[in-house]
Amino acid sequence: MAKIGMIGAGSWGIALSWLLANNGHEVCVWSALPEEIDMLEKEREHKDKLPGVKLGEGISFTKELKEACSGKDLLVMAVPSIFTRKTAAQMKPYVEEGRIVVNVAKGIEEESLKTLDIQIEEELPQAQVAVLSGPTHAEEVGKGIPTTIVAAARKKAAAEYVQEMFSSDVFRVYTSPDVLGVELGAALKNVVALAAGMADGIGYGDNTKAALITRGLAEITRLGLAMGGSAETFAGLTGMGDLIVTCASMHSRNRRAGILIGQGKTAKEAMDEVKMVVEGVYSAKAALALSKKYGIEMPIVEQVNHILFDGKAAKEAVGDLMLRDRKCEHSALPWKE
Repeated sequence: MAKIGMIGAGSWGIALSWLLANNGHEVCVWSALPEEIDMLEKEREHKDKLPGVKLGEGISFTKELKEACSGKDLLVMAVPSIFTRKTAAQMKPYVEEGRIVVNVAKGIEEESLKTLDIQIEEELPQAQVAVLSGPTHAEEVGKGIPTTIVAAARKKAAAEYVQEMFSSDVFRVYTSPDVLGVELGAALKNVVALAAGMADGIGYGDNTKAALITRGLAEITRLGLAMGGSAETFAGLTGMGDLIVTCASMHSRNRRAGILIGQGKTAKEAMDEVKMVVEGVYSAKAALALSKKYGIEMPIVEQVNHILFDGKAAKEAVGDLMLRDRKCEHSALPWKE
């Protein structure tokens, strides 16, 4: 049995706490919101974000970050991406040398264009940082629905330790050395999921959805390769797999927000209605900035930014995508004649 600190009590943090406790581990959950901890201690269920998932006695709750971090075998960071750096900095006095810290959030820092693992490493230089990501909805993990995911780390031993902690008969964990690729796939698919939701909100069909998923993956892969990620990663669980599930499911907060935007609501109105952090809204500007930095064409990302921040109508953006210059699907494929 391991002692695990769960830093963050949103739907994903709670679902993973349930999973880890079912695996026989002792889990201590921290939230920056005191009222959230009071509710969890009383109800032993997150009635707002993950109703129906009852939390057993192997899970404790605390308002003190020191208690959640100190003396733990593993720390899991499950705060929204916009709070990752700040929370990691607050954790620093309590994180021991060599402790493995697993990031399970998805996003890119808008100001620095850095992935979450880099932010954590900068604030917690004494830690070994790993990433856990893949096609996963908290609502399904909390019900024990079979799920696959990837644990990525720079050191094989760290990835395998995370794999050991989380693996179960309903939660299969693969390992990967491509931390950058996993982080990029996780963050950028949220932007494409917004676009997929917008298409749904307009009333378009499966043809449009398939086009957005496929061409969205092409954009993510082009940027990821330019930044040093591996093609295999983007074709796998944290690339194509995560993109499919986020673009297709009503569990996806990014798709749900996109639907509302496609129906005419602003990004703020959509986020207020979804009542959760919509990571794709925060990653969209960073994705566009990265595309310009590396000279990579990302027309879907560009149009999502126009819709979110320039007031462009979603239907007009789709029209502009359809009327772009005609091209070959895969420019690297040679013609025989």
